Amino acid sequence: MQTDFEGSDTSPTISLLDLKKCWGYEKDCTPDLRYSAPTCNKSSRGWAKSKAEQIETFFKQGDFGYIRERMDELTQICTPKQKNGSSLECTKFMRFCRGKNIMFDFKTLLNLPEPMRYRDDVIREGQVGGYCKVKKKTLKEHGQHKSPLQSWYAEFEHLTELPKPIGDETCDLVISEPTFIMKLDATVNMYHHFCNFEIVWKAFTQHPLMNLGSFKGKKVCFKDAVFPLLPRMIFGMYYNMPLIPGCQGSGLFQAFTEHLKYRLNIKDNYQGSNVRITLISRSTQYRRILNEDELVSALKTIPDVVVKKVNFNRQMAFVDQMEISYNTDILIGIHGAGLTHMLFMPVWGAVFEIFNCEDESCYADLARLKGLKYFTWEKSDKIFPEDEGHHPTLGAHAKFTNYAFDIPEFLRIFKKALTHVRQSGPFQQKSDSCKGSKCNNTVVHNEL
Repeated sequence: MQTDFEGSDTSPTISLLDLKKCWGYEKDCTPDLRYSAPTCNKSSRGWAKSKAEQIETFFKQGDFGYIRERMDELTQICTPKQKNGSSLECTKFMRFCRGKNIMFDFKTLLNLPEPMRYRDDVIREGQVGGYCKVKKKTLKEHGQHKSPLQSWYAEFEHLTELPKPIGDETCDLVISEPTFIMKLDATVNMYHHFCNFEIVWKAFTQHPLMNLGSFKGKKVCFKDAVFPLLPRMIFGMYYNMPLIPGCQGSGLFQAFTEHLKYRLNIKDNYQGSNVRITLISRSTQYRRILNEDELVSALKTIPDVVVKKVNFNRQMAFVDQMEISYNTDILIGIHGAGLTHMLFMPVWGAVFEIFNCEDESCYADLARLKGLKYFTWEKSDKIFPEDEGHHPTLGAHAKFTNYAFDIPEFLRIFKKALTHVRQSGPFQQKSDSCKGSKCNNTVVHNEL
């Protein structure tokens, strides 16, 4: 780890390696040395027999312990026939794989009709291989989760042993740099997938993004390729994640947040002791707040708050969206992907999902993972749907209509969130450092 102090003339870097801290996925990382520990001050509701078991379960489900368990699953699918030869290792059900000197033949792409998304027949017999010994039985055993966004099995189902080592004569193109190969989920929707927000990639690489479409008809050899965890895995990372009750605060999620802020140079915009409020406005057909302007006006009557109404749509640059979120103390919005912006909020923040549309755990769990206080609507007689909701196939549905909200009840719940933020130790410390016109902009950064 290292710590950078920004805002000074010298910006010194101080090594913290001697502190013997670790992230938590390392084999020799004991609980007392982990990057962070979750807070488990509520009941597990029968999920665990002890507090220690509750903490460890949360760590394995939603923190660096999840990474450790996937690392423990790694098994060889294709073993090299010579030193520095081809190889492929994967976790259980091939949810994550890493390959060395692997060849893909993308000739199928030349004649494959649209749409391309979610296909599992792009790589066919004889179109993927390496100079390694394929464990065919092991490969087949890991095919139980075959699905476009749950496993890489479809891409390696036809893995074959090449007769000689990978060389220039084998490949039309050789990619020597370590490469991540992604399968995208729904676009322009942070809840379902994060990776089509291209600005975010600058936090991880200086190389340009490539589309597999540019490899049509070519044999491409990857010296070092990672096939990462997928967005809709069974028991995945957040999506489809079973999360034990009573705990919050994932070091993995917090480290990701801090890494993006540092790498993308997101600036702090503190308002002294003022609490910064962001209300998410939606321009979609459903789940709009019908009286949102009245709610904003009501918020502005409260002293020492700064209120902003925003629409996180494609017209706003994503880095600008992130800057708003990083500088939000209380995020308010109806159930929808915009609430995923809570990922970027400060540790003292609160989320008010004004109505969860009968999907109770979705964003409540994300708030717990991020370590934020979560609030939602409490009195059904003080919320006013436009109609019963009209799902295309399922009939009446809470997510397919719009809502108005009782203003006094809205303010009652909001004030609970406001009290939480104002009483938070980290918020009070930041407020004290930002009194007057001078603000302490020191940033402590733990390098991933």
